[in-house]
Amino acid sequence: MGNFVIIKAANGEYSFRLKEDNSQIILTSQLYSSKSDCIDGIDLVRTNCSEFIRYERKKSIDKKHYFVLKTSDEQIIGNSEMYDTNAGMDNGIESVKKNGKSTTVVEEEPYF
Repeated sequence: MGNFVIIKAANGEYSFRLKEDNSQIILTSQLYSSKSDCIDGIDLVRTNCSEFIRYERKKSIDKKHYFVLKTSDEQIIGNSEMYDTNAGMDNGIESVKKNGKSTTVVEEEPYF
C-alpha cells in the first residue's frame, strides 16, 4: 500500500501527496496553514476515497484528463496528476481508492 507524504513549503505552509508503492504521486493537496490541518486533510482522503461519487472528472485546456477528490460538501481534498487518456485517469482513481486508506504518513525535509 502507498503512503502519504507531508511537505513543508518555504512559506511555512504544509501540503501532502499520496504516493503509490512505486513512489508515483497520485493525489496532491492544497496548502494548509498548519501541520494539524494537513493531517486533517489526509483523514478526509481516508474517509472519502472509497466513494466513487467523490471523484470529479475534468479535462484541462490542453485536453489532459485529471480528477479532483471532494468531500460530501464539495470541498476539494486533492487533485490528481494529468493523464493522456480517460483510461489512465480511471486507473488513477482506482489507485487513490486503493492507496487512500493507507495509515503510513511520512514527512519530507523542506526544499529550502
